[in-house]
Amino acid sequence: MNKKKQFAKTTLIILFGKVCTQLISFFLLPLYTAYLSKSEYGIVDLIQTYVLLFVPIITLELEMSIFRYLIDSRDNEKNTEKLISNNFYVLGISLTLFTIIFFIVNCFVKIPFPFVIWIDIVVCVLSGNFLQIARGFGKTLDYSISCILTGITTVVSNILLICHFHMQAEGMIISMALANFICSLYLFIKLQLFNKIKFKLVDYKLLKEMYQYSIPLVPNGISWWIVNVSDRTIITWIMGTAANGLYAISNKFPTIISSLTGIFNLSWSESAALNINSPERDEFFSDIANTVMKLFVALAAGMLACIPFVFPIMINSKYNGAYDYIPPLVLATVFNVGICLYSQIYLAKKLSKKVASTTIMGAIINILINILFIKQLGLYAAAFSTMIAYFIMFIYRHFDIKKYVNIQYDKLLLIRSIIIFIFIIWIYYSKEFYLHLIGLIVVVLYAIASNYKFLLGSYNTIKNKIKR
Repeated sequence: MNKKKQFAKTTLIILFGKVCTQLISFFLLPLYTAYLSKSEYGIVDLIQTYVLLFVPIITLELEMSIFRYLIDSRDNEKNTEKLISNNFYVLGISLTLFTIIFFIVNCFVKIPFPFVIWIDIVVCVLSGNFLQIARGFGKTLDYSISCILTGITTVVSNILLICHFHMQAEGMIISMALANFICSLYLFIKLQLFNKIKFKLVDYKLLKEMYQYSIPLVPNGISWWIVNVSDRTIITWIMGTAANGLYAISNKFPTIISSLTGIFNLSWSESAALNINSPERDEFFSDIANTVMKLFVALAAGMLACIPFVFPIMINSKYNGAYDYIPPLVLATVFNVGICLYSQIYLAKKLSKKVASTTIMGAIINILINILFIKQLGLYAAAFSTMIAYFIMFIYRHFDIKKYVNIQYDKLLLIRSIIIFIFIIWIYYSKEFYLHLIGLIVVVLYAIASNYKFLLGSYNTIKNKIKR
């Protein structure tokens, strides 16, 4: 199987699992916006935001290291067992220390739902770790099944806890924790990790090497947290939890694209690592970059064309203000596609410090714009700070990455992308139904025309699979 087909196969398998999870989460929006007030939704969003901050600090991003090292050890059972044993040894110590510190802090700081939040963080650490192990083993199907189980658990537990038991914010957090627990349990059993844990194989020299790779990713993870969600902290601090609830709903639509970017990133990280020293590397990487950007530009423009029709159906009227802040956040996700593509090239070259330094730059830009303009521009400042930070990171990495890989974009693609976004954003803010309809038709035609070869190839591949 050639490189591009292998990359496509991996992406499709992961896509199947992840899309199910994200669509389920998206279709729960009517439930959340109907049963939770803006303030309650803002509190839950802020809690989950801080959960995402603590996870890379607790693990020191060891899960990213074990994924990278497992790829190199797929044909060596002894090395695999050594890596898994090292991983669980450190994971046990990290979670024990976190537990002690968390409950000491809880004695002095009033944490809402402390026990539930502690469980949520612990199972987030475990599920994130086991998912990376599955990828390191090349078990993309198991990865996808675990994501589907996460989605199903989320739906069932949310309906029971929020609708039936009226637990509101606490019920939503419990649902997240339960979903991650089911994911962790499935992978622990399916990957037979219990058979690979042998603490006598713990190798401190290997651990040091793994941490040399992963620790520079900690500031990177924190910086990504700042770029992505520091807005919520600043909004809550200056404008209150209700405003944060409104902004969180604005983010739900772009999050669909971000999730798809994450799916691309998962399969791309493996392909980039496997092909970074290939003789036809530049051609392969440029081909993937152009194909992916065409798809995501069409997807982002399509989302902006669909939102005027979908928003009133999906979102309760008390959240109507969220509509205005979506376009800059959607544009930010397009720049993020390029950022992620370049990030995996750095990691394939084991240049994790480069990833961290460029992300820190974006985080600083994001915070500065927020602090300087949020009082004057309100939630627009948060949305535009994210977009500008992503844009600058994308441009910087594009030119810096040329030291290692020469990625070339189709200039016509860039021109067409700018034109279609100007057009659809103008349509988006129009109040006229017929303009929204015209915008949708134009974007659909654009998406088909720009991705014709990819769509035709995908159709033929699926048709041939069915025939077999």
